Amino acid sequence: MRSTPALKVVLTAGVALMAVSACAGNSRQQELAYIEQPVETIYTQAVRSLNRSLWDVSALQFDEVQRQHPYSPWAQRAMLMSAYARYRSRDFDDAISSAQDYISLHPGGDGAAYAYYLVAVCNFDQIIDVGRDQARSYNALKALDEVIARFPQSDYARDAALKVDMVRDQLAGKEMEIGRYYLNRSEHLAAINRFKRVITDYQTTSHAPEAMHRLVEAYLSIGLTGQAQQTAAVLGHNYPGSDWYADSYALMQGQGVSLPEKPDAKAGFNMFERLGKMFF
Repeated sequence: MRSTPALKVVLTAGVALMAVSACAGNSRQQELAYIEQPVETIYTQAVRSLNRSLWDVSALQFDEVQRQHPYSPWAQRAMLMSAYARYRSRDFDDAISSAQDYISLHPGGDGAAYAYYLVAVCNFDQIIDVGRDQARSYNALKALDEVIARFPQSDYARDAALKVDMVRDQLAGKEMEIGRYYLNRSEHLAAINRFKRVITDYQTTSHAPEAMHRLVEAYLSIGLTGQAQQTAAVLGHNYPGSDWYADSYALMQGQGVSLPEKPDAKAGFNMFERLGKMFF
């Protein structure tokens, strides 16, 4: 799961707009030979390296600003820029560490919003397919939510909100994969729990219609026709033209189960909550 958001990064005394992507590196384990230079000289060299996409070199040069001139105003900006350079080199763990160092030392700094956002996108860009562990997805969701909560009016919050939707869809997809696995093994109760979680926790994702259809399928398999009818009613009300409702319709007809009446429109979307409270 990748993206290329615009990130506001402090370059000099102001803020410049830069695009995010990625490359590889391991810069934090290296160190430049100590050659004493004016802070402006080192910082300018670091920016030049950054503009030439020399991410690892740039990160080391920004580190050098902090090493030689730790009490200079340039050091605070260099800390954030070093984190950014490491993100560009795909040295995600060190990028997160640098950003968190900035947050610890300068929680009210001009770059605090970006530092929080950088932690979030470092986790976001490491999200892997639903067939594997989703620890990074949970980390990304937590960090993105923090950006939104702390800086709700910022550009970072707006981009984070878009990413939250993508992460939630990813997590719902993982629940669906596990649920389908249990269903194929006829472990219906375990499957039901997974599909219900999609409905209660991720009801606005693209996986909700299939989750309801799979619930209908699981309920019918163990003879819970009432629950199957209720679930089909919610599915038909919220996604009347979907293929998943058509599949549920055909499945119930094929097993001789009467279709439920259309639910009251006043119930609306909160019928998902009723499904979530059902025992099975």
